[in-house]
Amino acid sequence: MTAAKHQVTRSAGRRPSGRAGIRDVAAAAGVSITTVSDALNGKGRLPDATRRHVRSVADRLGYRPSAAARTLRTGKSGLIGLTVTTYGEEPFTFTEFAYFAEMARAATSAALARGYALVILPATSHHRDFDVWSNVALDGTVVIDPADHDPVVTELVRQGIPVVSDGRPDAALPVTAWVDNDHEAAVLGLLDHLAGSGARRIGLLTGTSTDTYTRLSTTAYLSWCERVGQEPVYEAYPAHDPCAGAVAADRLLARPDRPDAVYGLFDPNGTDLLAAARRYGLRVPDDLLVVCCSESPVYATTEPPITTLSLKPGRIGSTVVQLLIDAIERAGERGREHDRDRVRTAARVPSHQLMPTELIVRASSQRTAHRIARTTVTAPRTPPPGDR
Repeated sequence: MTAAKHQVTRSAGRRPSGRAGIRDVAAAAGVSITTVSDALNGKGRLPDATRRHVRSVADRLGYRPSAAARTLRTGKSGLIGLTVTTYGEEPFTFTEFAYFAEMARAATSAALARGYALVILPATSHHRDFDVWSNVALDGTVVIDPADHDPVVTELVRQGIPVVSDGRPDAALPVTAWVDNDHEAAVLGLLDHLAGSGARRIGLLTGTSTDTYTRLSTTAYLSWCERVGQEPVYEAYPAHDPCAGAVAADRLLARPDRPDAVYGLFDPNGTDLLAAARRYGLRVPDDLLVVCCSESPVYATTEPPITTLSLKPGRIGSTVVQLLIDAIERAGERGREHDRDRVRTAARVPSHQLMPTELIVRASSQRTAHRIARTTVTAPRTPPPGDR
């Protein structure tokens, strides 16, 4: 049995060390080493079926390209960066939040699968940390929630470094590609959910920053209020100040036109609103319905459990890295060969993608006798022509 087991292992295409090499993939796929290289690196004039077959075999064998060999061959470092340019006073504050942690985990896995390493770079809210970046040889960078006219993104592009943003950037920001949620559809859907649960005056906790998540979500709220004939009731605060959210929640519930439901755009808003409701003697959900945007599992165990909007950061993290590496490798290929057909093919690769969201409905947003947790997926709309 031992001999047979080793024989099966060898015939499956793995080296004795357990790590499959490019020769193993070629043998298992029944193609040449050159075909494997072209299929995995997006080169050559291979049929799509051949590329898919080779990649499937490589995945099955656990093949990972050698970063050292690629660096010698292409002059690339194999390093891609991930950062937030507008978040908080401390360089790595953003890593403490569930969204960024999940997004970074998925991005790291996606990068490793393509033979790249992910480097978490410090936030540059005052751009004092940008010099740190010059010491890291990056092939490309993912930037989360860039601000309008972000000077860091502009400088990276000026240096010829591909940039993909997590978040729809300002039209004037020259990113290579972006991935985002359909924030308008998500906000309109959750506001309709609150209205369907009996809310008559829905409030909003929002931010003062210029990133598109904040702007699009707030605009969707204001549009919804206009459509249903409700006066907007909202408080805006510097969302990256850890103490400001609690103060804003208190202000919102202290208003003479106090809302009977609130949507908070940011992770801590759920607990901020629960604490403020207790201070004012309000029962959730009987007197106040609550929804916040968060990836934290904590909200499943609060009292009551809080309805959350998930932006699916794992899916976004994987997608932004795939788009970035595709852009890096297309740029390298164009540098080696001026193949018109290949350039036209690269131009057809979608550079903008909208991802679905998920409303995880819990007790905090339901005024019914039977509160059963459920989920609603908001599929993204097709981007308007100007966004493509």
